[in-house]
Amino acid sequence: MRRVTFNNRDLEIVGNLHLPDDFRDDGRYPALVLATPGSSVKEQIGGIYAERLARRGFVALTFDPTYQGESGGLPRDLEDPAARVEDLHCAVDRLMALSFVAEDRLGLLGICAGGGYAVKAALTDRRFKALGAVVATDIGEAFRRMLPVDRVLEEVGRQRTAEARGAALRRDPWIPDGLTEARAQGVADPEVLEAIGFYREPPWKHPNSTNRLLFRSNAALLGFDGFHLVPELLTQPLQIVVGGRKGATGQYESGERLFGMAPTTDKDLFVVDGAGHYDLYHRPEYVEPAVERLATFYARVLA
Repeated sequence: MRRVTFNNRDLEIVGNLHLPDDFRDDGRYPALVLATPGSSVKEQIGGIYAERLARRGFVALTFDPTYQGESGGLPRDLEDPAARVEDLHCAVDRLMALSFVAEDRLGLLGICAGGGYAVKAALTDRRFKALGAVVATDIGEAFRRMLPVDRVLEEVGRQRTAEARGAALRRDPWIPDGLTEARAQGVADPEVLEAIGFYREPPWKHPNSTNRLLFRSNAALLGFDGFHLVPELLTQPLQIVVGGRKGATGQYESGERLFGMAPTTDKDLFVVDGAGHYDLYHRPEYVEPAVERLATFYARVLA
């Protein structure tokens, strides 16, 4: 693995480049860019998938989004869909400058909210020759489904006005900061508890992940549509992976919707039996079949 940096305009992005076991600097390899979930840093889900795909012969780049993790940008903890999508275009720019990356053998993989961002990036960046999505979620649709939209937008406006007048920036937790706190708050939804167990408890809790969302981000997220224009612009072969156990995140339904919208005839919807949304983040018995399906897909399309 190599630490790499690149820029999104004037902001430095920090990533990890995972390399095949037999890597040689004078070789030419197919490469993958990974788009990670909201609040996630490169050492978490991105690292899990990138490491496994590198073992199967791919150069795999995972990175911290702008405003988060080790990457630059102020204000911190901003989740800006436009910046997240531009990060992916800039990641391609970085890979194209590497002599060992085969520029016509580049794929994109989006996980959870990164799935929606990946779809959006692939629509207008034909350097991506293949698109994969694991428990893909259009975060805009998810937020519009989960939040009282009008009330939140009114609240965002009031908060921005207060901050313009000198108030402290508001940052809210994405999820409770640990299982003990969650139980004290009466959290009972199994998927929320699974998310907390992954993100906020060892071994996958990471100090670079703040678990904070700058409150003003809600406006941009509520106005985002990751799947808009898919029928008109998505031309790449598509591999979708969903968990067979449906839940409140809507990952299964989102995968079905994306599959139905995509005009390409080279598309596949792979169901990992028994897996829930967060099982496909880190549990080997579910991650391995997902990675094997993705690796087979990328190897064929990027041959």
